[in-house]
Amino acid sequence: MATVTFRDETATGKPLTAWEVTGVPERVTVRELIRLRVREEVARHNARPTHRFHGLVRPDDAETELNGYRLREPRRIDWERQAEIAESAFLANGFFMLAGERQVEDLDEIVDLTVDPDLVFIKLVALVGG
Repeated sequence: MATVTFRDETATGKPLTAWEVTGVPERVTVRELIRLRVREEVARHNARPTHRFHGLVRPDDAETELNGYRLREPRRIDWERQAEIAESAFLANGFFMLAGERQVEDLDEIVDLTVDPDLVFIKLVALVGG
């Protein structure tokens, strides 16, 4: 089993957040890694629901804010629904993921965590009027 580090960065490489998850299989698909990440961040939110959700993708009925999303009221979030949103966002280039120094481009691509234990997520922001 491996330890994976999930890291969020800006498009210019500025670190935003990072955390580790242990007990992950050494070889895992990009889809499974995205689902793992989403499940972990939703579990953290659901342990103490607030008006703000700090996660990879926007929950249903939430507004985008600087470095997070504002919920209309504190509530629990369904991690499986969030994982579906994240998979769709990945396919639509809403964010991209780097495993080590390389960009992964397919949900079914295998990542060897013994070689690339650091995963970087970079959210892409749509330009206003563009």
